[in-house]
Amino acid sequence: MPTIVVPIATGFEEIEAVSIIDIVRRSGITVIVAHVESEAVVRGANGISIVCDRPLEGIGSDDIDMIVLPGGWGGTDILAVNETVQHLLKEMDAKKKYISAICAAPYALDAAGVLRENFTCYPSVEEKIPGKNYLGATQQVVYDAHIMTSRGPGTAICFGLHIVKRLLGDESYASLKAGVLADYCE
Repeated sequence: MPTIVVPIATGFEEIEAVSIIDIVRRSGITVIVAHVESEAVVRGANGISIVCDRPLEGIGSDDIDMIVLPGGWGGTDILAVNETVQHLLKEMDAKKKYISAICAAPYALDAAGVLRENFTCYPSVEEKIPGKNYLGATQQVVYDAHIMTSRGPGTAICFGLHIVKRLLGDESYASLKAGVLADYCE
């Protein structure tokens, strides 16, 4: 079964992190929730704390099939400058392994130099990512090579389902989508 890592930093967007972790775990994919700061309990943008499984330090591209960055400006700002996160993103990109980001987090992908031409993100974040093709509200999830992006809290369940689709295929995606009543997902 595939394994993903979800790096969590102070100020992360709770809806995005929890929705993605929940949906992906329902599929049977292994999810490692990893803290990038020293504390294993990380407080989100809206005051909700998550207990992480382990530190991100020590996880390499050979250990995982995908890295998924949740948004939230506070967390994204940390992910965009954290050496461990930035190194892992570059390592994953060099091996053409899956990289995903939602909401403000495509900014952290751009900081690492791994964001491709076509992407989506939370409205207004695109202003901090010049020179790329922002697809705005036209798609819930945008694929460009091995990079996948999504818009924000309202698309988090759909994004989680697309992670399942990418790693396990259309049948797993359709089954899980029906099971969680997410018929609004594209």
